[in-house]
Amino acid sequence: MATATKPSLETLGDIFRFAVRRFRNARLAYGHGTTNAHDEAAFIVLEGLKLPIDRLKPYFDLRPTEAERARLLTLIDARIGLRLPAPYLLGAAYMHGVRFHVDRRALIPRSFIGDMLADYMRGDGLLPIGDPRRVSRVLDLCTGCGCLAVLAALAFPRARIDAVDLSAGALALARRNVESHRLGDRIAVHRGDLFAPVARQRYDLVISNPPYVDAPAMAKLPPEYRHEPRLALAAGDDGLDIVRRILAGVRHHLKPDGGLLCEVGRGRRNLEAAFPQSPFLWLDTEQSEAEVFWLAAADL
Repeated sequence: MATATKPSLETLGDIFRFAVRRFRNARLAYGHGTTNAHDEAAFIVLEGLKLPIDRLKPYFDLRPTEAERARLLTLIDARIGLRLPAPYLLGAAYMHGVRFHVDRRALIPRSFIGDMLADYMRGDGLLPIGDPRRVSRVLDLCTGCGCLAVLAALAFPRARIDAVDLSAGALALARRNVESHRLGDRIAVHRGDLFAPVARQRYDLVISNPPYVDAPAMAKLPPEYRHEPRLALAAGDDGLDIVRRILAGVRHHLKPDGGLLCEVGRGRRNLEAAFPQSPFLWLDTEQSEAEVFWLAAADL
């Protein structure tokens, strides 16, 4: 490989700066855990060598072995040439310091619900849930790789979580993540269509990051996003195919003081037009505005 023999790439700092330049020149699309070339390069360099992903500068002067250098340069080339998201290249993604196994069987973790659960764990969140110790049952619909189910188990220490998905491949990945975090006694993984596997259960909280990309947006997806399962993204002409079904069924699965926390991306206008009588409470994070709603059981 021509790039592997460049004499200037002697330290991790050299390789990092090289990656940033190449990523910027390639005009890559981001959004799978990072939002810019700098952070993308840092993630690839650090995770590629199994170093702490939040500490780049201490390793700037580290001189990798020839094998390590070749691995990083191969990852950089693949990120550009294949337009594969970095988490798929590395088999890992992080949400608030929690590591998840990922591959192309499931969407890469990035839900803003994860931000809200993390804030809730720190005691500074805005979720209208109350005492986390009173949350005993949580349902995660469209669980994918199981990231939100795991974060929910960490946020609500006394809760049992049901995680549901239609994809057998995604659920195999979810089980691996549940096992790697030693939560198999609290998280049950079910294959099925939305509420079908939990027909008689009621929950304090239902969370979902369902498919919500509308047809026009699907047609314009950057190459990076086209590597993700279409089943986890596409949701019809207006992006509400799955959300409509969730709203139609969730009332039968919530306890009287429970609620639904659901992400819809840029779908607020379509959702409010389709359900003008529903008092959606829109919750923001540092990175998002009006992409996640809360709907109490009493308002369904």
